[in-house]
Amino acid sequence: MNQKNKKQFGVWMDTHHATVVGKANEDTEDFTVLGTAGNAGAEHNTSEKNEHNDARTLQHKFFKEILSHMQNAEEVHLTGTGTSQEQLIHYMAATPQFKNTVTQESTSNKMSDENLAAYIAGKFN
Repeated sequence: MNQKNKKQFGVWMDTHHATVVGKANEDTEDFTVLGTAGNAGAEHNTSEKNEHNDARTLQHKFFKEILSHMQNAEEVHLTGTGTSQEQLIHYMAATPQFKNTVTQESTSNKMSDENLAAYIAGKFN
């Protein structure tokens, strides 16, 4: 399978927001925004254990929302700030649907949707 037909996606993410880019259909070569996901974070709780569990549950829900935009992904490039990219890579590796997905990561500041699409396209060319 050549590079043009692979299901390739890119994600810019931090702890609370993610933007997913990919090819809208197999006939196009241009990357466009496919969707966004958000994570408001856990509410303060008097029990540290419950707060941690709430944060973990919300993070997994956030990851599932991101992955819902990347069905049958073969290659994914993750970029953004913080450690969320690495956590998502580990989450994908533990998920049967994404365990064979090739992942790459880099660090970058927030960028416009157009710049993100161009940045991700450059990573796959």
